[in-house]
Amino acid sequence: MSSTATLSPKERLEVVFEELAELAGQRNAIDGRIVKLVAELDHDGLCGMTGARSVAAVVAWKLGTSASTANTISAVAHRLAEFPRCTQGMLEGRLSLDQVGVIAQRAADGSDEHYAQLATAATVSQLRTAVKLEPRPDKAPRPEPQRKVTKMSGDDTTTWKITLPNREAATFDAALQSHHDALIADWKRDHDANSADIAPPLPNTTDAFISLIEAGWDTDVARRPHGQRTTVVVHVDVDKRIGELHLGPLLSDADRHYLTCDATCEAWFERDGQPVGAGRTTRTINRRLRRALEHRDTTCAVPGRSATRGLHAHHIQHWEDGGPTELHNLVLLCPYHHRAHHHGDITISGPAHQLTVTDSDGELLTSASLARPPNHPPPVVPPCPGPTGERAQWKWYQPFQPKAPPTEN
Repeated sequence: MSSTATLSPKERLEVVFEELAELAGQRNAIDGRIVKLVAELDHDGLCGMTGARSVAAVVAWKLGTSASTANTISAVAHRLAEFPRCTQGMLEGRLSLDQVGVIAQRAADGSDEHYAQLATAATVSQLRTAVKLEPRPDKAPRPEPQRKVTKMSGDDTTTWKITLPNREAATFDAALQSHHDALIADWKRDHDANSADIAPPLPNTTDAFISLIEAGWDTDVARRPHGQRTTVVVHVDVDKRIGELHLGPLLSDADRHYLTCDATCEAWFERDGQPVGAGRTTRTINRRLRRALEHRDTTCAVPGRSATRGLHAHHIQHWEDGGPTELHNLVLLCPYHHRAHHHGDITISGPAHQLTVTDSDGELLTSASLARPPNHPPPVVPPCPGPTGERAQWKWYQPFQPKAPPTEN
């Protein structure tokens, strides 16, 4: 029986916190060492030999981290010389990567000492606020508001989040309201409020958004290079009776039956995942073959890349050399790696189901992480107590004040 079984809950909590503090200190020290190694890749220009387009891409690829963590590591590594005290705090186990990452991404030059002291007690959220309170020079141009569209898919629904600058948001609001008003007017014209039949519910904002999308897409179809109507594409396995949306989730039996019966739905009936290709007569990848390629690959084929937008369809055996425009000879590549391949920086050989990607030295590129069991004991550092967790009293806080530039006599 464990010795902790005889401890009181309060004593057990102290034991757990003590071990967490020790592990957090060791993790911070390891992250500090990782940052220093990534700084060598950055400052010595070693990333260009990997075929990756950025330091963050190399970190995400080789360490198996998320893109946000990789961006944080690369940001700290890039400004390593500007924040020696903060970096030393990581190596000593006192500061975390996320704390120093907030500082490295936005803090002003010369603020190393100020934030190294503040970070010993401030949380990541409090550090973000402190950095925002820094006075910014008036002559520095304000960055453009970030425009962003994110997508999260669940079991039964997909959630889109749209971030727009205020002036563009106003245009979007006006267009959405216009379509909403039009749908309400159509509903009132088609349904008598005094009629006995049960009318459908009033159109809501979601209905207006779908109307806006359909109107914009269908009206501009002729101007788009891959013009097509707002057609729902469904892939159906005729043997397993399984359907899924193109680049989307699996469908229930009811949804599959409904969509394959709908005249506006384009259904791909497949067996063993092999739709028909376009043949040798053309190098142009038609719309149906492009969709089949997206359904099979979904991302850039180069290991370590997770790009899903703006991908190019590439002939593994070039069309001029007799390569057919068939699925087994096609692969998706992001524009960066497509250019890199044709410039000789990377080599791609197939067929597509056994793709091999090598760098300029002939070394095989794989998506495997560099992580392995350690050969050395963890760094010896004191336990990390973490931030104090106290509520910040910002009215008493003195933001970092950049030094005024010297005046010319």
